[in-house]
Amino acid sequence: MAPTPHSVPSVFEAALDRAGLSSIYRKVLDGTRLTGDDGLKLAECQDVNALGYMANLVRERKSGNLCYFVRNQHINYTNICNKDCSFCAFYVRAKDPAGYVLWPEDVRKRVLEQMEEPVTEIHMVAGINPRLPYEYYLDIVRAVKETRPAVTVKAFTMIELAEIARVARKPREEVFAELKAAGLGSLPGGGAEVLSDRVHREIFPLKLTPAEWLDWARAAHLAGLRSNATMLYGHIETAAERIEHLLKLRELQDETKGFLTFIPLAFHPENTEMAQLPATSGLLDLKQIAISRLMLDNFEHVKSFWIMVTPPVSQLTLWYGADDIDGTILREEITHAAGARTPQALTRNELVDLVKEAGREPVERDPLYRIIWREAAHDGAREGAVA
Repeated sequence: MAPTPHSVPSVFEAALDRAGLSSIYRKVLDGTRLTGDDGLKLAECQDVNALGYMANLVRERKSGNLCYFVRNQHINYTNICNKDCSFCAFYVRAKDPAGYVLWPEDVRKRVLEQMEEPVTEIHMVAGINPRLPYEYYLDIVRAVKETRPAVTVKAFTMIELAEIARVARKPREEVFAELKAAGLGSLPGGGAEVLSDRVHREIFPLKLTPAEWLDWARAAHLAGLRSNATMLYGHIETAAERIEHLLKLRELQDETKGFLTFIPLAFHPENTEMAQLPATSGLLDLKQIAISRLMLDNFEHVKSFWIMVTPPVSQLTLWYGADDIDGTILREEITHAAGARTPQALTRNELVDLVKEAGREPVERDPLYRIIWREAAHDGAREGAVA
């Protein structure tokens, strides 16, 4: 016998009641903001499908059946870094023979290698190499824009920006202005790791503190640079520290409205100083996406980074709160240095097929979530429509 229209929700309502989440469910239905205590209850819940059901309500309220992707290229301009983060397998110290720097002409060559791909975003992040002068950063942005004027350069985490301002010996507002004049269009979200003073002290003490990271993000947003936000999860952080991280991001988003999307990043321990730790499970990946979607009510998008959680898990996350599956990437080095066995890239058609197979509608976007392409839909949208 076919189920009645109310039978499926009632099953989940019963599961939410058993999990002690009925009051949170009512808040989700009403659009009421969840508290930190609510977040802890979500973290304690072992019924990932109940969490996913609630997160999907929020996801579809914001994005309907759409799933966004972008055609992008990653360029990591140096692996030399002085921050000695315990979780990183990508960096080397300055005198290591494996160290490299991509000079502006090298960056230009990397861009030229992918000219046949109609990318709209070039994503540039790297280690903190104190030997690089201020002009270097301006020049690599210019090299990209001169080679592909139409792309958006998404580059430099808050950690990198602090280093750039240090070597520039200029106020950061002036540095932001000069980077924008060179062609910087938006910022990635890395470097925050977990916004916990304890975690900062234990595994990345040489980076910006949580308060400093938030201060740099605030300043960048006020300078007109939109950014993403991330969280590296699955190492030594507690569930309470993950919730604290989300609350701090939500508070800053209330203030600046500068974050575009939130991206949970699954920790890959292989080849790091923390190699004794297990990798994240698919259940944890789904749970983190769902809790992020529920807590970050003022973020329009939550992204599942397929490089870190695998394409099949990313497909599942599209029903657990995620509305973005990232992009083609074309060459990824940081996560693969930590043992990731996912592909280095996916084609546009592969991304479209992944999304369709998951039962969502694929939408190609630019870095600012303007729609470039979508298939004809019931609402009459056509290729080139703008969100």
